[in-house]
Amino acid sequence: MFVPPTPTLRRDGNSLIVLDQTALPWRSEERRLATLEETAEAITAMRVRGAPLIGVVAAHGVALALAAETPDDAALDRALAVLRSTRPTAVNLAWALARMRTRLRPLPLAARREAAWAEAAAILDEDAATCAAIGAHGLALLRALPRRAGRTLRVMTHCNAGRLATAGAGTALAPIYAAHAAGIAIEVYVSETRPRNQGLLTAWELAAAGIDHILIADSAAGWLLARGEADVVIVGADRIAANGDTVNKVGTYLKALAARASGIPFHVAAPISSFDADAANGEAIPIEERAAEEVLAIAGLDSGGRPRRLRLAPENARAANPAFDITPAALVSSFITEHGAVTAARLGALPRGAATAIH
Repeated sequence: MFVPPTPTLRRDGNSLIVLDQTALPWRSEERRLATLEETAEAITAMRVRGAPLIGVVAAHGVALALAAETPDDAALDRALAVLRSTRPTAVNLAWALARMRTRLRPLPLAARREAAWAEAAAILDEDAATCAAIGAHGLALLRALPRRAGRTLRVMTHCNAGRLATAGAGTALAPIYAAHAAGIAIEVYVSETRPRNQGLLTAWELAAAGIDHILIADSAAGWLLARGEADVVIVGADRIAANGDTVNKVGTYLKALAARASGIPFHVAAPISSFDADAANGEAIPIEERAAEEVLAIAGLDSGGRPRRLRLAPENARAANPAFDITPAALVSSFITEHGAVTAARLGALPRGAATAIH
């Protein structure tokens, strides 16, 4: 399995060191989070992103908050509320915070600080193990795919669901890393994923791992699938409803439609913590609307290698910026979880964690 050169996050005393993803793919920079407010800002500003990683960082944010003041119920409740308000769509955030509340609330004040750090570390370690299990189950699906004569196995992705989005090898990218480690020749179509361009993060990851990949415009995906240029599509998920409707980065739905029309398998790789049994279907899940400026401008490097932000649209242009879309369960071939790959009809049989999400 690919071991990253820089960890996504690590504890340093009463601080959390994270890889600042707003600097990627041009610069690899770490950022120190020492307070509850700094942790909340990092999640809101997408310095850390990806549903599993948001949950891990939020759990550490609770520990940071309790380390800074008397760890009574008021401090705990304030930390949970501040962190819960940062991102409305990814359910892993609420799941991790609920788990922290369940673990800490019954404890005496003197035990809460140490227990908060220990529980946050456990959530991190479990996420890494979950990613490895998803990779193994996804590898079995990749091995079973029919191979086209004279061509490398090709996977299409959307957004970034790799080690930058998790505490391990990722969700959608975990099977790719597992295949590469197993010596399977593999090539990845990496969709750019406008407007935040998280596909560039996937390309950065794959380049570091030595995995062949091709960056494509989002709008090219349908045509490539129609031509049979990809053998499978694997995406992550920010939240999955009880019926299997899947919320993921905007643009996922279009790939699912194109894959179904082209007879290409479309798999969703996600941990159990991304499943929301309280949401009957996709309509029950809030879709985050982000700032129009993300659509109206673009970031990059100039010819001198200096970071620049350029406006793309006319001065008075308006923009809508839904951050996610909903892929109906009927378009999903299977859900690759840490417990195996299952269809939407079998989701209810999967084991669930003890914590109840805070909604």
